[in-house]
Amino acid sequence: MRLRLLPLMLLLSACSGSLKGVQTFSYSGGEVRGGLIAYDRLPPAGGPYGPLWQTCGVYGAPVYPEYAVHSLARGAVWLTYRPDLSSQDVAALTTGLGAEQDVLLSPLEGQGAAVIASAWNAQLSVDDAADSRLRRFVQKYRQASTVPEAGQPCSGGYAGTQ
Repeated sequence: MRLRLLPLMLLLSACSGSLKGVQTFSYSGGEVRGGLIAYDRLPPAGGPYGPLWQTCGVYGAPVYPEYAVHSLARGAVWLTYRPDLSSQDVAALTTGLGAEQDVLLSPLEGQGAAVIASAWNAQLSVDDAADSRLRRFVQKYRQASTVPEAGQPCSGGYAGTQ
């Protein structure tokens, strides 16, 4: 009986580990500010945020970081990509992860990596839009119970761009 459980135990232990390459932070949340906010990194993975949140969905132009961070505080994952990413990669992100609930997808000028996935207090940078860690990041961090505004929707917010 023990030998039959071994493959299952190995599979579960492989799935439960940390996600390679994820940076973590320790923003407490709840600090709402009006106006533009100067973040120490773009895209931010937490910190103060605007009074409105960004409605989750796919955007073809940059969104306001202040609103996107408010969405992170509500449990969303924000996927940003360099504007020079190929149209095929953008299309794959749009129809794949961008179509999922509680996900924002938008270009962001000046970021180093091809794609950056941000959640409250966590961030993953990848150079390949097809990197399987992106999907695992979304699955792990979307609607995490540790976000400041857990259980709040990502709909009904600001739906415009900069």
